[in-house]
Amino acid sequence: MSRYRWIILAVGVGAQTAVSAVRQGIPSLTPTLRSEFGLSLMEVGVVLAAVGVGIVLTLIPWGALADRIGERPVIAVGLTGAGVALGGAAFAPSYGWLLVALVVGGMFGASATGASGRAVMGWFDRGERGMALGIRQTGVPLGGGLAALGLPLLVMVWDLRIALASLGVGCLAAAAAAGRWMREAPPLPAWRPPPPAAPPPLRDRRLWRLATGSGLLVVAQAGLLGFIVLFLHDERGFSPAAAAAVLAALYAGGGVARVLAGRWSDRVDERIQPVRRLAAASSVLLLAAVALSSAPDVVLLPALAAAGVLAASWNGLSFTAAAELSGRERAGTAMSVQNTVLSAMGAAAPVVFAAFVSVTSWPAGWAMLTLSQAAGVIVLAPLVGEERRRRDERRARLARARSARRRGSWHPTSAPAQGARQA
Repeated sequence: MSRYRWIILAVGVGAQTAVSAVRQGIPSLTPTLRSEFGLSLMEVGVVLAAVGVGIVLTLIPWGALADRIGERPVIAVGLTGAGVALGGAAFAPSYGWLLVALVVGGMFGASATGASGRAVMGWFDRGERGMALGIRQTGVPLGGGLAALGLPLLVMVWDLRIALASLGVGCLAAAAAAGRWMREAPPLPAWRPPPPAAPPPLRDRRLWRLATGSGLLVVAQAGLLGFIVLFLHDERGFSPAAAAAVLAALYAGGGVARVLAGRWSDRVDERIQPVRRLAAASSVLLLAAVALSSAPDVVLLPALAAAGVLAASWNGLSFTAAAELSGRERAGTAMSVQNTVLSAMGAAAPVVFAAFVSVTSWPAGWAMLTLSQAAGVIVLAPLVGEERRRRDERRARLARARSARRRGSWHPTSAPAQGARQA
């Protein structure tokens, strides 16, 4: 494999970081947004959902476009549009205009998700792909962590407008990097046997099950990471800066966990079962946080933080699984289908969570997130055996192809031309 794959990975991480700084960093501004625009808790939830709504509306078209014309123009044009929209958000005169700008920013920013994942899928073989896509997914907590640390500081030194404008600058920088360095992946050697034909992503029941199960898991992720700043500020007396620092630490831990989870999945050559185990462990820790809700911060916070880190650790594996179900030529669409469901449920989660906590309590809200994760673990269970069957068949095909190549019985005319990477 070409060493250029690491440049592709760096560009992909940059694109994902820029978009995630917007979506994951907005929670760190919730105290300022609430006071600046006079928002209720429900209205804060709508602001948190706005970028996700925009992403949901355009993910699949952007992914299909990346499959058709390639990753470079999709990321460059999309993130340029996102940067302009965020400039508009910085000067929004009212709550309504702020929502419009954030939705439009999400619509353009969605371009980076499927396209950058498709690029990494093409440039890395299966034995490195889980780790590579895990590294690409570190852009989510990296962007969120940088924003959680930097945005409150920008508000303190300047104001809310400068903080929002900085998010647009990040998108423009990532767009320029994609336009300069992103390239299409080279084909695999012709002797490699092509993977079995898969149904189109929109008609693949396996992909929809994967997306549904992952969506149930992302509800817990969105609830924990979206509201931990307000919880620590309102319920535990943390200052806005201290609460945002906790969020940044969770994002950092989630980034490391995503890389380790990707490497683990490459070693065991599975994606689904590691996702289920990580989610189950997060549920146990979240239940512990519910039981410790009246305990001092030094006791409660570690359990809540560990649950948040594990809740944020599995995303790269789920996107890897989606891409491998459909293969390289449809990876952009497959990842976008997956992310559409995740984004839809992630956008709805803050609103539902805020409403639930408003009529119950914070511990009850954490318990609800545990139930959502448990449901996701159950929904994903049937895919474990199916993935193992495909793994065994793939290994058998590769063994036969290598054996034929060693014997000299393989010839290019005896195998179909292949421009796609093995799923």
